Amino acid sequence: MSKQPVIFDHDGGIDDLLSLILLLCMPHIELKAVCITPADCYPDDALESTLKILHMFNATDVKVSVGNIIGPNPFPADWRAQPRFCRALPAFLRSQADLTQCVSAPADELMRQVIASSHEPITVLMTGPASNLAAAVITVPELKQNIANVVWMGGAIDVRGNVAMHDHNGTAEWNAYWHPQATYDLLAAELPLVLVPLDATNRLPVSWDFLEGLSKIGTPLSELAGQCWAATVTAIPAYEFTYFMWDVLATCVLGVDSDALTITEGRCQASTNTPNAGQIWQDNSGFTCSWLSDADAKKIIDYIFCLLQSKNAVNLSNC
Repeated sequence: MSKQPVIFDHDGGIDDLLSLILLLCMPHIELKAVCITPADCYPDDALESTLKILHMFNATDVKVSVGNIIGPNPFPADWRAQPRFCRALPAFLRSQADLTQCVSAPADELMRQVIASSHEPITVLMTGPASNLAAAVITVPELKQNIANVVWMGGAIDVRGNVAMHDHNGTAEWNAYWHPQATYDLLAAELPLVLVPLDATNRLPVSWDFLEGLSKIGTPLSELAGQCWAATVTAIPAYEFTYFMWDVLATCVLGVDSDALTITEGRCQASTNTPNAGQIWQDNSGFTCSWLSDADAKKIIDYIFCLLQSKNAVNLSNC
């Protein structure tokens, strides 16, 4: 059975790194490239951690590039610095970062090259802002013909957003807010897009019950994942459970049984201006897309636990 070719575009947060681990555990996925958006991260940290995870899985043929598109609404510095914690974990310290996997071309250019050269339509998974893909398809519209699916963790359709800024009304989700024009451009491209908004990710908090279940798996991968998730428990003190499986849920869309997902089809619009920059809402005059309106938390967690029993991480030992 042929594998599904995937480009993974992330922005270096802890859940992005966990998403990369889970993606590499999926037997039906062939990871073609990793693009890094300099959004909710410091790019050097995100690049090093990405390369070390690829080394853990012996994925030495996967090309990596850091983007140079900067959104107008930066993530808070404390959030961007948090993933550095992962670099201090024993498994990361023992792993190698092979800089020869990096390409000098910026991420949107690498994305264009990989999509154009793929022998079959490719899936793009994005767990950061939409900047790289939006730029790629604006520059070369013909790329759309070779894109099978786009799964993007972005937006808040029928629930409140998570942006709390002095000039914003709180309707937007951070990935969509970081670069509102890219959010609009992605919708306007009318790709085969599935949004994974807060509507669905709110179902999956990183709770103590989840962490306790994770601790019982007892594999090197589950131990590493547990260490990463443990760092998120007090990330945003305004919330009872401070972290949700935003990016992890989007990643699971590529592999979990379809009965765990409730997907709605319709039309959406996006704002590029304050006070609701980055807001995505249903609008009959908007652009065609689909979105994950709900998710079965138990089935998703069972799938995550199953993946974390994988033996694909051939260079991960002595955790």
